[in-house]
Amino acid sequence: MQATATATSPNRTIVYIDGFNLYFGLKAKGYKRFYWLDLELLATNLLRPHHVLQAVRYFTADIKAGMDKHRRQQTFLDALKTHCTKLQIIRGHYLIKQRQCHRCGAVAQIPEEKKTDVNIASFMLADAFTDQFDTAILVSGDSDLVPPIETVRLYQPAKRVLVAFPPGRQSEDLKRTAHGFFWINEQKLRISLLPNPVVKPNGHQLFKPATWK
Repeated sequence: MQATATATSPNRTIVYIDGFNLYFGLKAKGYKRFYWLDLELLATNLLRPHHVLQAVRYFTADIKAGMDKHRRQQTFLDALKTHCTKLQIIRGHYLIKQRQCHRCGAVAQIPEEKKTDVNIASFMLADAFTDQFDTAILVSGDSDLVPPIETVRLYQPAKRVLVAFPPGRQSEDLKRTAHGFFWINEQKLRISLLPNPVVKPNGHQLFKPATWK
């Protein structure tokens, strides 16, 4: 039988983070200094007093363009895996598409992230139907994620889905569909940074990339 959280009982909460939506929100605001985020701590700082963090699911894809960008991303992911205990990293992939300039006719190869929306929807629905959470918090401003929220509301009405918009991001469709929404403000980011360095069990130190300032 599915358990139902009450106002006083612990509310099992899973946080789903749309990695690139969060990244581009930070980038648009000029928040490079917050790229070195402890995503598990950020998730904890988004919880309400009666919420209990069950897991953090972080959805991203390995950057293919530019060795420096790839190296910075891998350092960050390695730091997260080393430091966090409740964080799961779920990878999509990049598909290289050719785009032609309408003015000059030049052709450029543009990387396009794939599978993130599907992965988020799949994990959220699987968690809802196997009773892994009472509340889901979705960190994203992508309106493509409306359908899984609608499905949870329709078939699991005892469960709640909240949306935490990254800085500078929002979606009217997500606002209408979720049980509630809020923005991740600068203070939450400031108190949710990874230590610098993060030290691996073998003593190797992982430093915040020098350009993230």
